[in-house]
Amino acid sequence: MSRIGRAPIVMPPKVQVSWTEENLVTVKGPKGQLSCQVDPILSLTLENGSLTVARSSDSKEHKAKHGLYRTLINNMVVGVTNGYTKQLEIHGVGYRAAKVGNSLVIVVGYSHPVEVQPPDGITLNVEGVDPATKATKISVSGIDKQMVGEIAAQIRRIRKPEPYKGKGIRYAGEAVRRKAGKAGKVGGKKK
Repeated sequence: MSRIGRAPIVMPPKVQVSWTEENLVTVKGPKGQLSCQVDPILSLTLENGSLTVARSSDSKEHKAKHGLYRTLINNMVVGVTNGYTKQLEIHGVGYRAAKVGNSLVIVVGYSHPVEVQPPDGITLNVEGVDPATKATKISVSGIDKQMVGEIAAQIRRIRKPEPYKGKGIRYAGEAVRRKAGKAGKVGGKKK
């Protein structure tokens, strides 16, 4: 992890970063503001528009935290400048999703529709049906990478893709291993 930790974080022109003595890092940008508590064993320096994270010793724990917190700060910088998006697809006959206000209403074979309320900072959109795969596309977007991934995982958990017909909610581009059906039904009549 030390190679990742040594790499400087380039600050875009519209991004401001500040931290307290307790290493509470705050990143402000065009899309919003994010904060993260960095371990006090690490020190931060901002020079010539790039932020560097340094560790106090070469112990295994410090090396791991070095790379981790450097990546978390970099994710905050990317989030407040570009944001993050996760794409989901709903496969299955009669399975669909609709946006009602801020929430997302998903119909995936249960006796009732499932409503998903996004937390603050997360936007859910239904992008229509893909004509090639006949799958309804959903996008989860926001500035916090961890929260975007967590909400996308919660939506996928509503109806995971099943292995026989491939019906359910999956990430865009996710490969679902398919199983063969019953082998006894192949052919004509039973003996």
